[in-house]
Amino acid sequence: MIAIKCDLHIHTRYSCDSTEIMNNYCLTAIKLNLDCICFTDHVDHNPNDIGNDFYKIDDFFEEFNGIKYKYGDSLTILSGVEFAEPHMYKKEFDNYLKYPYDYILGSLHFWYNDMFPSEMIKFDVPVETCYDYYWEEMYNMVSYGGFDWVAHFDFPKRYYKKLLYNDDDIKDIFMEMSKNNLYLEINTSPLRKGLDENMPNYDILSIYN
Repeated sequence: MIAIKCDLHIHTRYSCDSTEIMNNYCLTAIKLNLDCICFTDHVDHNPNDIGNDFYKIDDFFEEFNGIKYKYGDSLTILSGVEFAEPHMYKKEFDNYLKYPYDYILGSLHFWYNDMFPSEMIKFDVPVETCYDYYWEEMYNMVSYGGFDWVAHFDFPKRYYKKLLYNDDDIKDIFMEMSKNNLYLEINTSPLRKGLDENMPNYDILSIYN
């Protein structure tokens, strides 16, 4: 088996949560001897999301094509996008499928009462309620499909610092993912948030296997 060192979840200045330019990521990736990186900026269409309509697709590809030409001999550089709630914004999602992305992440940021998890905590939504609705919406998203990988699978734990699930729900979700040729991202962002495990954790990965 060939080991490939890559990072397929990178946000640049085309995401509302980053100001970094592609060139700097490429220089860092080459310095770290990575084989491949993928720029996957946020695309958000929920009116409650601060990133709603922030992403500029033509500007992204203009910069991306220049960077790929500049560093393509030293690094595999892929174009991607993290599309939030694709099953809720079908028309908008279908439009993005027309573009030459190499890699599309599907993510879930809003679910219970159309709130982000930090809002749920602010308004004292019980962790049990958060996860009950989350897994239901995750099932809906992967059943719809159309993307390539599922981003940060157990996302609420990054905010609640707690993970709740039952094996049967997770198995049902993975079954739908298999039907739609969807794969599971290993996301390391919880390590920056004070947790000691990735998204998803080892126990969920053991069900996935």
